[in-house]
Amino acid sequence: QVQLVESGGGLVQAGGSLRLSCAASGRTFSTSVMGWFRQAPGKERDFVAAISWTGARTSYADSVKGRFTISRDNAKNTVYLQMNSLKPEDSAVYYCAADTSRTSVSLSSSWLGSYNYWGQGTQVTVSS
Repeated sequence: QVQLVESGGGLVQAGGSLRLSCAASGRTFSTSVMGWFRQAPGKERDFVAAISWTGARTSYADSVKGRFTISRDNAKNTVYLQMNSLKPEDSAVYYCAADTSRTSVSLSSSWLGSYNYWGQGTQVTVSS
């Protein structure tokens, strides 16, 4: 069992930065692929980034490459999403997710159905 709690969302101007955190409980966190997804009003939940259990491999959506960085600290049971050069179109609820069946990032890491645990989400609003 894994419980996930996101934090760090808020209101920021375009071009600014935010760092999201996802605190996890449960002994399987450190061996799980972790992902971030986002959902804007009226839209589907989309993949943002994923990270392997060691942190050695990462994957990003094209829309955030070069601007967002996913990282994790297994000693703190926390995964992070550093978001720089934010744009209004980045506004969404951001969700942290855990795939406890895999340890390494793969193509399936971008699929919602690969993740079996989800946080409650944190709102990010980027003003123009």
